[in-house]
Amino acid sequence: MGSGDFFQSSLLKIFDTVETAASELFEGAAQALVGNAETLRDGTEFDALELPRDLYAHRGAQTEWWYYTGHAETDDGKRFGFELVFFKRRTDLDKFGMVPLRLLGNPIFFAHFAITDYENKSFRYAHRKSANGIFDDPAAASEDHYHLRLGDWSVRESFGNHVLRATINHDLVFEATLKPSKPVVLNGKKMDGVSFKDQGQASRYFSYTRMEVDGVLTSNGQLSHFNGAAWMDREFGTWTPTEKQKGWDWFSVQLDGGTDIMVYQLRDSKNNVSEFSSGVFVGEDGNYEPLSSDDFTVTPTGYWKSDRSGAVYPSGWRVELPERHISLHIEPVLKDQELDTRGTTMIVYWEGACEVKGSIGENSVVGRAYVELVGYDRSHENPNLAYFLFSNRFDAASG
Repeated sequence: MGSGDFFQSSLLKIFDTVETAASELFEGAAQALVGNAETLRDGTEFDALELPRDLYAHRGAQTEWWYYTGHAETDDGKRFGFELVFFKRRTDLDKFGMVPLRLLGNPIFFAHFAITDYENKSFRYAHRKSANGIFDDPAAASEDHYHLRLGDWSVRESFGNHVLRATINHDLVFEATLKPSKPVVLNGKKMDGVSFKDQGQASRYFSYTRMEVDGVLTSNGQLSHFNGAAWMDREFGTWTPTEKQKGWDWFSVQLDGGTDIMVYQLRDSKNNVSEFSSGVFVGEDGNYEPLSSDDFTVTPTGYWKSDRSGAVYPSGWRVELPERHISLHIEPVLKDQELDTRGTTMIVYWEGACEVKGSIGENSVVGRAYVELVGYDRSHENPNLAYFLFSNRFDAASG
C-alpha cells in the first residue's frame, strides 16, 4: 500500500469513527428526550382485516393512509377531479442522515389535496404536515372512530357516509359527502385485505371502489353544488421497502356500466415490474375477484416531461385484461398533474384525473380513472432536512 492509499484509508477510518460517535450521540439524545424506538411489529402484520376497526387509525402502524379520488360535475356543467389524502407516519425507525426523525415528531401527520379543472385546463394543489409542534396546525387521527384532522382539513364518518373538507389558500373550499354504493373490497390474493408487496412484506389494504358524491365547491366566494363518483383506498402497516419497490403505477378505473378495476405495477430501480404487482376486478353487483400480475398488462402510449422536476412520466396507457377481453385506453385530462410535496412527504409524484375509452368483448365502454405515478423523480433519495423542518404548508398551481 502506497502512502497515498494509507492516508486515504486513515481518513476513512476517522470519518467512520466520527460518524458512529455522532450517530450514537443523536440516538442517546432521542432516547433521553422521547424514549426508545419501538419495532412497530407485534406479530399481527399478516392478520386479516377487521372492519370497522381498521378504518380507524392504528397506534402501532408505521405508515397508514386514507386516500380519496373522484370525478364531479357542478350543476352548471363544469367538471373537475379531486384528490384528498391523509397520512400518518410513526417515525421510530426513520432517520434523516444520523438524526432520528422521532426527535422532530412522532407521529407526523401529512395531507395532500388537488383539484383538476377540466374546463379551465388548470391543476391546483396544496399539502400540509404537522407534528403538533408549537408552529404546526393541530392534527389528529382517532383510534376509536373515523375522524382525521390537519388544520382546517378533515375527514369523518357520519351514519356510514364519509364527510370531507379541504381548502387551497383562502379562495377555494371543497366540502363533500361520500356514500358507498358498493360493498367494501378487501384487497389481496386471499381477499382478506392482506396485500403482499414482496416476500414477507405486506400491508393491510381495502377500498370503496364506488362512492356517490354530493358537495359544494366554494371558489372566490361563489358556491357551486356538485355530484359525482369517488374511490377510497385505505392502507396501513409496517413493511420494509425492497429493491422491487422503487416506484409504482396505480390505476383506479370506474366504467359507466358499473364495472370498477384497480391495478398497480410495482417497479424496481431499472423499471422492471415486480411479480407482486396486483389488482382487483369489481363487477356491477359489487362482487370482486383479485388480479395477479399475470392477469393484466399496462403499456404506456406516450410520455410527458416536467419542466419543474425534469422527471419523465408515462402519459397515456393501454390497460388490458386478456382473459376478460377488456382493453382500455386511458388519457390524462391534463398532461401536467405533478405534485411537488418535498416539504411534507418528501416526494415529487404525478397523480391526476383521466378519461377512459375501450371495450369489454364486443361492447364499447367509457369511464373515468385516477392514475398515480411514483418513483420517476428520485429527489427523495437526497432529502433536504432544512426544507422539511421549516416548511409545513404549501399551495401551488400548474397547468
